[in-house]
Amino acid sequence: MSSSKEVLFTSIRDDNDDPGGMLHPGRSQIQLFFPLTKQSWGILYFSLREEKSRRRIFKRKKPKKEKKKDGKQQPPTNTQSTFRSSPSSAQSTTSQQTPPPAQLRDPAAAPGSRRGGAAAAAMALHHRARLRSRAAPLLAAVVLAVLALVSLLRASHGGAGPAPPAAAAASERAAARNRTAAQRKILLDPSFTPRLPRQGALSLSLAARNALPPRNAGRFPGLPDGHLKIVLYVHNRPRYLRLVVDSLSRVDGIGEALLVVSHDGYFPEMDEIVKGIAFCQVKQIFAPYSPHLFPDSFPGVAPGDCRDKDRAAEKRCRGEPDQYGNHRSPRIVSLKHHWWWMMNTVWDGLEETRDFDGHILFIEEDHYIFPNAYRNAQLLVDLKPKKCPQCYAVNLAPSDVKAKGEGWESMVAEKMGNIGYAFNRTVWRKIHAKAKQFCDFDEYNWDITMWATVYPSFEAPVYSLRGPRRSAAHFGKCGLHQGQDSSNVCVDNGAGAIELDAIDKVPNIKADWPVHIIRKQPGYQAGFKGWGGWGDRRDRELCLSFAYMYHVKDTSSA
Repeated sequence: MSSSKEVLFTSIRDDNDDPGGMLHPGRSQIQLFFPLTKQSWGILYFSLREEKSRRRIFKRKKPKKEKKKDGKQQPPTNTQSTFRSSPSSAQSTTSQQTPPPAQLRDPAAAPGSRRGGAAAAAMALHHRARLRSRAAPLLAAVVLAVLALVSLLRASHGGAGPAPPAAAAASERAAARNRTAAQRKILLDPSFTPRLPRQGALSLSLAARNALPPRNAGRFPGLPDGHLKIVLYVHNRPRYLRLVVDSLSRVDGIGEALLVVSHDGYFPEMDEIVKGIAFCQVKQIFAPYSPHLFPDSFPGVAPGDCRDKDRAAEKRCRGEPDQYGNHRSPRIVSLKHHWWWMMNTVWDGLEETRDFDGHILFIEEDHYIFPNAYRNAQLLVDLKPKKCPQCYAVNLAPSDVKAKGEGWESMVAEKMGNIGYAFNRTVWRKIHAKAKQFCDFDEYNWDITMWATVYPSFEAPVYSLRGPRRSAAHFGKCGLHQGQDSSNVCVDNGAGAIELDAIDKVPNIKADWPVHIIRKQPGYQAGFKGWGGWGDRRDRELCLSFAYMYHVKDTSSA
C-alpha cells in the first residue's frame, strides 16, 4: 500500500511548488497539512484500483486483424470482445462499461449499417472507459485537497471540529506535561506540618460529592477555546441565590462556561437551587472543613473554648483572643476559611480546573450579573496584555461597590475590586506564595486581608482592568455571616431590583479605547491593622494547612 501511495502522490505533485527542494521528493504538500483519515485511505485505495485496471486494459497488445477474404477486411464477429479485460480486472471495469448501441443489439438492423455502427459504438465505449479511468485519480486528488483545506481552516480557528479521542487524550497529556513555570513553582515551608480536622460522616460525604463530574455536560458537551470558568461562592441566603441564578441564566454566552458553585456548609435549600441550573455545565463543591459542619469540635464550637472576651487564665478555657480581646466566632471566621479553601481547591485541587491556565471569574451570591458580563469579561481578558500589561486582573464593576461607573469612552485601571474579579494562574501563584501573610493577619474578611497585607507585598500597584460601566452590581444588605440562626435572621429579600439600560445588555467595551489609570484611591491599604476576629492560633494553622493540602501527600488529622 505504501508504494501505491507514493505513486499517487508523485502523480499529483508539482515540482514548481517546491523550488527550494524543502519537501521530500515524491511526497505531496498535502502530507504536511493533515493525517490521512480512514475515508481518505478508502478514496486512495479505490482510485489506485481504477488506475491499475486502466493500465491493464489499455497497455495490453492490440488484437490481430483477421485475414482478408475476397480482398476485403472482415469486421470482428463480436465487437465487445475487443474491449473485454482479463478476469482479474473484470470486476473493477464491468460496472463502468456502457451497453452497446441499439443497432448492435437489434438483430433486424440493416446489414449495410452494421459495420459502421459497431465501429462507432466501440470508439465511444473506448473513450468513455478511458475518461472514467483517468477521472478517478483526479477526483481522489481533489477530495484530498478539500480535506486538507478543511483541516487548515479548523486549525486556524482553534480546532472548531471535534478531535479524535486518541488525539484529544494526547493533547490533554501534553498540556499536563507542559505546565508553566508558575504552575510548578510552589513555595512551601518545610518546617510546617499541615493538620486538618478529623472529618465526620457529613464532611466525608460532601468531600465525595466534590469528585463528581459536572452536570449538564451532555447538553453542553464542549467548552470552546477562550472560555472563562466562573466560580460562585455561596453560604445560606437562598433568596439571594435565586436572583443570582436568574441573572446568570440571561447572560449572553453563559452556555460556553463551566460554573463551579462553592458551598460554605451544607444547606438543603441552597443545594436544590443549584441542582435546578440547566443553562450551562455546573459543578458543586462543598467546603468539607467548614465550621458549620462541626457543631461540637473545631473548627466549630468545641467544648472548653473561650468565648467573647473570656480570660483564658480565669475561665481555664482554650483559645487566643484577637487584638481587641475577642475570641473566635465560628460563623465569622468561616468567611475567610471558605474563600481560602475555595481558591486552593479551584486552582490546585479540582480535576476540571487544576490544569487550567486561563482566567477564572469569581462572583458571590449577592452579585447581580448583567447580560453583557461574560462577553465584556472576555474582551477585557483579551485586551489586558496590550492595553494594561501591568494589570493583574479584570473586574466587572468599580472597586467602590456603590458606583455605577464613569461612562467614559475609555477603560479604567484601578485597584482590584471584590465584585466580579478574574485572574489567571500566574497571579494565583503570587497570591499562594503569600499564604503566611494571609493566614497570620488579624482580619476575618478575606478581601480586606488582601488589600491590607497581600497586595502591598507585591511591591507594585495591583491594578485591575474594567470598563467604564459596571457589568455586575452588589445588591445584598445581609452579610455572609448573617441569617444563620433563629435569634439573628437577616430578612432582606433582595427585592431591590437592578435597573438595566439597553447598553447593559450588549458588549459595551471597544478595543480602540485608551486606558485611564486611577493611581490613588481611598479604602483599605497597607498599614491597616485589621478588624480582628482572627486571633486564634488554630484558625491560622488551619488556614495555612489549606495552602499545603494539595501539595503534601500526607496531612495529619487533629
